Amino acid sequence: MNQPRDGILELRFALEGDLAALSLPPPAPRRWTRGLWEHTCFEAFLRPEDGTRYLELNFSPSGEWAAFVFSGYRVGEAFGEGLQPAVTRRQTGNRLELGATLDAGLLAGLGVYTGLRIALCAVVEDRRSGISYWALHHPAETPDFHHPDGFALTLAHRMDTGKPMKNQDIA
Repeated sequence: MNQPRDGILELRFALEGDLAALSLPPPAPRRWTRGLWEHTCFEAFLRPEDGTRYLELNFSPSGEWAAFVFSGYRVGEAFGEGLQPAVTRRQTGNRLELGATLDAGLLAGLGVYTGLRIALCAVVEDRRSGISYWALHHPAETPDFHHPDGFALTLAHRMDTGKPMKNQDIA
């Protein structure tokens, strides 16, 4: 893991199991691409603690990615096409790891905030049974990654410095 840096958010996703049974996209040029959620991809939704504006970030194991900014529930538009998050993929045995490093340019779509509510999700395409939807919390009967109650994690800033807390600071 890299040392925390101001204005940077690092996300790590891991998928374990029979990867041969999944439909995983092959490596592709790192680029902004629509429709990643229609196949295996990892997603992060970020919303300021005190706001309704939020970001949706999609990361494919192919290296492709997408970002959208929303002013409210499902009211959004494409965002960040000219930016390039660092997306990494590592696959060993029955484990797929994907990392995404977001810089201040991508996080600027949120505006000013003191803390973030985060929803981490995955769309997994199985070769036999289709698509399944995974999240830290599914607040509704049907999967809805945009649901406000799905933002299950909180990332706080220190009140005295305005700097993000390090992993060891989170209880």
